Amino acid sequence: MRILVTGGAGFIGSAFLNRFVPLRPNDEFLNLDKLSYAANLGNLEPIASAPNYQFLQADLADENQLSTLDEFQPDWIIHFAAETHVDRSIRGPRDFVESNILGTFNLLEWARTNWGNDPQKVFLNVSTDEVYGELGPQGAFSEASPYSPNSPYSATKAAADHLCRAYAHTYGLNVKITNCSNNYGPRQFPEKLIPLMILNAAEGKPLPVYGDGSNVRDWLHVDDHCEAIWRVAEAGQSGETYCIGGGHDVPNLEIVQNIAKLVAARTGQPEAPIQFVPDRPGHDFRYAIDASKIKEELGWSPNHTFEAGLKETVDWYLDHPEWVASVRSGEYKNWIATHYGEVAR
Repeated sequence: MRILVTGGAGFIGSAFLNRFVPLRPNDEFLNLDKLSYAANLGNLEPIASAPNYQFLQADLADENQLSTLDEFQPDWIIHFAAETHVDRSIRGPRDFVESNILGTFNLLEWARTNWGNDPQKVFLNVSTDEVYGELGPQGAFSEASPYSPNSPYSATKAAADHLCRAYAHTYGLNVKITNCSNNYGPRQFPEKLIPLMILNAAEGKPLPVYGDGSNVRDWLHVDDHCEAIWRVAEAGQSGETYCIGGGHDVPNLEIVQNIAKLVAARTGQPEAPIQFVPDRPGHDFRYAIDASKIKEELGWSPNHTFEAGLKETVDWYLDHPEWVASVRSGEYKNWIATHYGEVAR
């Protein structure tokens, strides 16, 4: 089998490839990535020389660059490629429209042209729970939740989901969609909450928290997410959506406090101070996922408890300073200052 993974140099895509390339030696994997700021080929060092893996730099938003897929002719497309950070989408939404909507459209068009309605082919679109908007103090998102995106990021991901559904309904393309909660784990670009707080705490810097820190997110270890994606691709129903969550929704402030304690215990330093910063525009209050469908239909459940996964993640970042140095470019530092102010520098 030939498997195309888009965005495979990013956080989740690289975790997927690092997991399954060694496990599936008889399958061929092609990683297509345009190598934007958050992509890092160093993430793929464990499989870089694997005989069943190859890399291709290409931008999905340029349909002419997809002609390179004609030779590979994938049987599965696992579509991770996307601009993913809400804060960046607020300040610069155009990149999100081009990558998340136009890129997905071009990929769907390639699949429609080359696959038709062949049921043996699989197009799996990896999406987010943010397409559903926000929750109050109770309840959880499920596959039946209405779409109500509130940021440019989530709106473009919602548009991509709708395109995928339309191609399944109109053209018979074998499309599956997953909507996941917040991922965490090794090799995540440090604009995201957990790695940013780990690195600031390790360096004795203040830990910037939006608003009063009461916003709630559900957390899913990236390895558990990758296992769920494989199960959906392999055994999920065509045209269906599967919500994937870690079952651990907790306020952001509690996450940051736990990270401060873990880093202090590991390094012997005092706990880094928390500093509240102005909230971002349209900040959704709470997300939570009801993952009962994928558990009941496909037998998936997360293997990581959040407590153990968070400690493992803290240890990984503290043990890999060379990786951290490789991704902390000048652009990254300027971005942190723009969004969190001098407190986070």
